Amino acid sequence: MLDFPLWKRIWLWGITLAVALVSVPSITSLSGVSLPDWAEGPEINLGLDLAGGSHILLEADPSQVASQRLESLEDSVRTSLRDAEPAIRIGDVSTSGGRLSFMLDNPAEIDRAREILTPLINGNGLVREWDMQLVDGNRMILTPTEQGLDQAVDDAMESATDVVRRRIDDLGTREPTIIRQGDDRIVVQVPGLEDPQALKDLLGQTARLEFKLVAANRQAEITEAEARANPLPGTEWVPFAEEEGLPGLGMVVNRLGGIRGDSLTGAQQGFRQEDNLPVVNIQFDAQGGAIFARLSTENTGRRFAIILDDEVISAPSFNEPILSGAAQISGSFTVETANQLAITLRSGALPVDLTIIEERTVGPDLGRDSIVAGAVAMGIGSVLVVLLMVATYGRFGIYSTFALVFNILMVLGIMAIMNTTLTLPGIAGFVLTVGAAVDANVLINERIREERRRGRRVVAAVENGYKEASRAIYDANVTNFIAGVLLFLFGSGPVRGFAVVLIIGLFTSVFTAVVLTRMWVAGWLRDKRPQDINI
Repeated sequence: MLDFPLWKRIWLWGITLAVALVSVPSITSLSGVSLPDWAEGPEINLGLDLAGGSHILLEADPSQVASQRLESLEDSVRTSLRDAEPAIRIGDVSTSGGRLSFMLDNPAEIDRAREILTPLINGNGLVREWDMQLVDGNRMILTPTEQGLDQAVDDAMESATDVVRRRIDDLGTREPTIIRQGDDRIVVQVPGLEDPQALKDLLGQTARLEFKLVAANRQAEITEAEARANPLPGTEWVPFAEEEGLPGLGMVVNRLGGIRGDSLTGAQQGFRQEDNLPVVNIQFDAQGGAIFARLSTENTGRRFAIILDDEVISAPSFNEPILSGAAQISGSFTVETANQLAITLRSGALPVDLTIIEERTVGPDLGRDSIVAGAVAMGIGSVLVVLLMVATYGRFGIYSTFALVFNILMVLGIMAIMNTTLTLPGIAGFVLTVGAAVDANVLINERIREERRRGRRVVAAVENGYKEASRAIYDANVTNFIAGVLLFLFGSGPVRGFAVVLIIGLFTSVFTAVVLTRMWVAGWLRDKRPQDINI
């Protein structure tokens, strides 16, 4: 128990000092002291409650998911039946009432149509997404199931959360908190961002990109009233974006078909060679590139609309087949707006519109006051603990004090290495680990006292004291570790911050209070060989 060969002492001191040194940049940063460039290293990130920043609550509209599913189903049904061998012709298609209804031209093909559409309505096989009915012998009605819609909303919100996270990461912000709240809300907290306008602009843009053919006999810009006066089946009118300077005008495009933005593999801001104006260069995946090549080949000379968030931002013509799988989006862009659009396209389109229903900006003053108050509380508590330990246990209390200092430095160092975020509850967890570290030394020292009272010699008393106390220390810390893991798994935000600091502190407190102090005591006993100890 008290045998520490040279290699072991070097190894333990190396780990301790290396981790402690990593904490220096964090300590100097929190203290407002600047280090030279060569001394910079990983630092602890401060949470919203300590560093200030922006808090935004986003809400989605589940009904939009239902309408998108219905449109996607209609497109899939038409394509599947048209591509069947032989093709199955349908008519009188309706999407009223939130369900898809259509008639088969030949009632004898009901069974074949049912067989073709069954994979579409079953979805992934875990949840039946649509119910199929046959009415009047030749009309099929597909109605969404409640379970299928709930699953679709849940998938949409999970996807939206991932998209929001990717967009914020591209802004270069550090340690944002992005979590779901309830069924249709997302909480976004970005520490250190005091002006939320850029964040709101980025999150408010759905970035739902579509390429649709302009209706064959509607190649010119027209108003919505003109489009309604002479409606074309299978088409829709889409307005131009305000930035295009065409108020009240829009394009009549084919409602189905085209290419969606989820076929993109890349998007970068660039400049057009002809006039050096900002544009966004995009690349399609293999499937999207093939569709784009087919559209451009079959419709050379026709216009196609580039639609972003239900607004036409450009309507160029296919002058020639585009077979490279790449395209260029032009419009009334500045470098900043083109770069922002590239970020949103790279991160993917939001599957559902998100509305900001709550926003607030937290200034850094409150966080600075919290840090100062926490540091003062921990400082006063530590000083009192040190005085009590030294007065009660003498030399062993001094060893406990050094262990406490290294424990604090190692917690900060490990948090910096792991790039974790320190929040106000995290400071509470920090203070709790200080108590846990001292508690371990109290158990050890009291156990050594008991062994001396029983008449054991100094070395035997110290060895048994560490051995017996370690069992209780390990048992207590295992229990705390389980509690910390559960808090991390089932908690969110500040609760997780508390759990992270608590778990790290448990490991460092056991290491410093049990391993390091035992090494120091063993060295003292080996060098001085005392006949008695004052403890």
